Amino acid sequence: MHATGIHSFTNIFFQKVWEPWRRQGYQKAHFRHITQPSCPPATMSMALKQVFNKDRTFRPKRKFEPGTQRFELHKKAQASLNAGLDLKQAVQLPHGEGLNDWVAVHVVDFFNRINLIYGTISDSCTDQTCPIMSGGPKYEYRWQDEQKYKKPTALSAPKYMSLLMDWIEVQINNEQIFPTNVGTPFPKTFMQVAKKILSRLFRVFVHVYIHHFDRVSQMGAEAHVNTCYKHFYNFVTEFSLIDHKELEPLVCICVKDSNRQILLYYMCMCLFMCAWF
Repeated sequence: MHATGIHSFTNIFFQKVWEPWRRQGYQKAHFRHITQPSCPPATMSMALKQVFNKDRTFRPKRKFEPGTQRFELHKKAQASLNAGLDLKQAVQLPHGEGLNDWVAVHVVDFFNRINLIYGTISDSCTDQTCPIMSGGPKYEYRWQDEQKYKKPTALSAPKYMSLLMDWIEVQINNEQIFPTNVGTPFPKTFMQVAKKILSRLFRVFVHVYIHHFDRVSQMGAEAHVNTCYKHFYNFVTEFSLIDHKELEPLVCICVKDSNRQILLYYMCMCLFMCAWF
């Protein structure tokens, strides 16, 4: 095949095979923008408010009291995002600030954001559609607390979410764990509690991505949810707040979909070459 023929073949292949498949088929695959979000961090908060109905938020939003150190740190974090900084840079600890304060601000912020995301798709997450809190067939999440569920217990996803959000609210509103007054020291167990909260919030991402991402896509909120997830992922990995094994459900799927895209590309290429000759 001469150069002109190869060029024509390439054009035809991309126009007739690759692009239609990419638009119609692969657009339905989950997580395709996780590593490279398609909306800049600067527009994320505004876009989320426009896409999601705040009246359907799963839980009341936790706010920082103006004038407190935590409020000022929250403003710093938002300013970094709004300035369009790379998310890896935006999550770094500001010079002169304490790690506990920085983590506390982000725990509350992520609780609010993930709360909003789940509240938006909660009408499609029912005891009938999601009888088990899971992230696909490989991952099942069981609930355990120090009160009613003293042993890991299998629950429906909405029941699990309700218990989770109740539990997190109790933690972040507890002055003994999340002190709001300047000068009040954090307890020695603070980081342990924060890690547990973030680990459990990650499970919400897993469930939403694997079981309800079609709903997110229908709402046109795909890019915004992906950006929120990447912000979360960069933060927890920056400070080693979640074990890497816990992060596997989304990392594995992202790699699998990427490999599947490459494999299908070469399969199409081979089939088209056979037809050409």
